[in-house]
Amino acid sequence: MSDLRRRELAKIHIGRDQLGMDDDTYRDMLWTVARVRSSSELDAWGRAKVLEHYRALGWAPKRRRHPGKVAGRNSELMRKIEAQLTDMGLAWAYADSIVRRMHQVESVRFANPSQLRDVVAALTYEQRRRADRCCPECGQPSGHAEGCPEGLS
Repeated sequence: MSDLRRRELAKIHIGRDQLGMDDDTYRDMLWTVARVRSSSELDAWGRAKVLEHYRALGWAPKRRRHPGKVAGRNSELMRKIEAQLTDMGLAWAYADSIVRRMHQVESVRFANPSQLRDVVAALTYEQRRRADRCCPECGQPSGHAEGCPEGLS
């Protein structure tokens, strides 16, 4: 099965669920629109007609949102934030909590460039703070070779 066919069939089934069609209504619609009783019998033309029929009923597929994927002017700042989070082994929720505390914005996806620069600054500060530690176990600043309980300096 081709990738395009698989995606179109997935959209058809998602649309059926979101439009609240029961099985009989769905199969009747398939027969009316494309003269088939099962979506597995749909060819490219039939899949296009079914999706067109869904749009006529008011259905629109929802776009999947990836936290770090934004278009436009914020994309460079988001890539910077993603790199910083990856470097420290942190999740996007960490950046979301920073922007929430600083600017009362629910997520970095909704932040403007000025707010994103503040998040970058906060993450840079956290990176430097972590780099100044000798080891994660003791959390002591560097330069205390004799006093490190782990003996790792």
